[in-house]
Amino acid sequence: MKQQDENFLNVEDDSLTTGTGLPENAFRELAADEEYKPVMEPAHDQKEVTPYSVITGLIMAIVFSAAAAYLGLKVGQVFEAAIPIAIIAVGLSNALGKKNALGQNVIIQSIGACSGVIVAGAIFTLPALYILQGTYPEIMVEFYQIFLSSLLGGILGILFFIPFRKYFVKDMHGKYPFPEATATTQVLISGQGAAAQDGGQAKTLVLASLIGGAYDYIVATFGWWAETITSTASSWGTAVAEKAKLVLSCNTGAALLGLGYIIGLKYAFVIFAGSIFVWWIIIPLMGTYGAPEIASLEPQAIFANYARMIGIGGIAMAGVIGIVKSWGIIAQAIGLAGRELRGKASGAKEIRWQLDISMKHIVFFVVIALAAVFLFFWFGVIHTLWQAAVAWLVVTVIAFLFTTVAANAIAIVGSNPVSGMTLMTLIIASAIFVGIGLSGTSGIVASMVIGGVVCTALSMAGGFVTDLKIGYWLGSTPKKQEQWKFLGTLVSAATVGGVILVLNKVYGFTGPDALVAPQANAMAKVIEPLMMGGDTPWILYMVGAVLALILNWLGVPALAFCLGMFIPLHLNTPLLVGGAVAYFVANSSKDQKINDLRRDRGTLISSGLIAGGALFGVFAAITRFAGFNYENPVPFETSQILGCVAYALLIVYLIWDSRRVKMPSR
Repeated sequence: MKQQDENFLNVEDDSLTTGTGLPENAFRELAADEEYKPVMEPAHDQKEVTPYSVITGLIMAIVFSAAAAYLGLKVGQVFEAAIPIAIIAVGLSNALGKKNALGQNVIIQSIGACSGVIVAGAIFTLPALYILQGTYPEIMVEFYQIFLSSLLGGILGILFFIPFRKYFVKDMHGKYPFPEATATTQVLISGQGAAAQDGGQAKTLVLASLIGGAYDYIVATFGWWAETITSTASSWGTAVAEKAKLVLSCNTGAALLGLGYIIGLKYAFVIFAGSIFVWWIIIPLMGTYGAPEIASLEPQAIFANYARMIGIGGIAMAGVIGIVKSWGIIAQAIGLAGRELRGKASGAKEIRWQLDISMKHIVFFVVIALAAVFLFFWFGVIHTLWQAAVAWLVVTVIAFLFTTVAANAIAIVGSNPVSGMTLMTLIIASAIFVGIGLSGTSGIVASMVIGGVVCTALSMAGGFVTDLKIGYWLGSTPKKQEQWKFLGTLVSAATVGGVILVLNKVYGFTGPDALVAPQANAMAKVIEPLMMGGDTPWILYMVGAVLALILNWLGVPALAFCLGMFIPLHLNTPLLVGGAVAYFVANSSKDQKINDLRRDRGTLISSGLIAGGALFGVFAAITRFAGFNYENPVPFETSQILGCVAYALLIVYLIWDSRRVKMPSR
């Protein structure tokens, strides 16, 4: 077998001799005496913050904030802006002939990526006020409430995460897959330095991006094959779904396959196990032995209205467990702040690429930000001093403690469960508000605005860990990323606030032609009975919480498992497929060096699939909203078969191209 591998390698072209363009130890844990040295020389200053990088980043923030808000409210999916912005930054710098543009491109991406996280925080919560306004006309929504909710939440997310940067991106190096950061880093490095001169990595990434992008665009726009294959496509599968409420489904998209590859088999299996637990155990039990109103529902409806609530409770408890386990890190950050404030910080000078905003300044800005939040709640939302103080305390505690949970989720699966954590925040906050006499429509407004602050803070914390991990791999200055993130947040918050107001006037959020806004509708559905009187599924939340405790006791990653319970099955199955492909590729030879090269090449290809899927996904949505409506003549059963064939070919391509490596010449 080894001899066959060597013969196979010798016939390949020279462009395949490179790995990912990053140092060999970029994705693995370091030995006790080993250090990671980034791409950009860590000891020297780099060209990062320039008028070009700042202005371009702000333009990206405005454009992508507007696009993400519009598409998110129309479709219900907020596309990740980091990868398309990175692609544009690399292409623009190459077109302008800029030399050594890597540091500037990181800043462009970091500023521009504020758009996606601010949009998610805003549109998941605040449109619920417009939705409930149809039932309760006395509910009023002002621009300043949307703007300040997004701005202050984003600022808190930045400030609360900075003390944890070194822990997540440096101390935990190689322990988390960071799938989104990996893909974005591959895009940024592909057009720089040796990678650009050699051309091998860039060509591989571009080809994979085109394949993944074209694949996802065709299925989303024309539907020539099924985007999701499901067991209900067959008569026996339909019968099983009706009688036993048992369903198996898988999204056939290229981006999710690449995401699963980068996540790896370990975490992908845990996430999939969470999905299977809900879909193959909880839902069939509810559908068979539950109340008649539950048993009459389809599996998808049981998941959305009941079983998913168990996942929310599990995520909340997994977050609490994570907070307890991270308490040493939290205490260390607080202790460092105290020492700096007393002037007792270490006098050792840190190297450029590990330099953060000083803890003394962080504490100062946190105090100002929290004071602004309190004044906003008091004068702009609640108007009663002690109730505003309670709301402020809820936001401060939850946003700070769940910062590590959001960062953990992004580091593991590249998906931030902000909607689940925000739902739990709304439930907790609403229960507290009702207890202190703040209910009815005024309680609805208070809860949703507060939910918007928390949602944006957690969304920003999760997104920011991606930016800083990218900077760590490449050698950017964290302090510069942190400083200019505030400006990107300001611009994105203003843009999102304006877009939401305009979309409400043009389309509205209720009525036959209204915007979909599924997350905001879910928030409205949860908040109304709490504030106006109704039932809340506390028992389901408690079941999820107990389950998370049991998983932690058994040594199973509770957050990953509960994320699988919360995210739909068809989005988790491809993660397992991609993880299995990664395991096969990394163990397809008896020579470990060859396996490492194949694994790294697969990571590069998977990054291209994610990048292409993200970019062309935006194009597909724009195509549909431009009025193009393709009536697919292919019958449902046939499209399912074609979906299986297309997906199998995509998997074969990923495996085949990952194995096309050549040992570097000595």
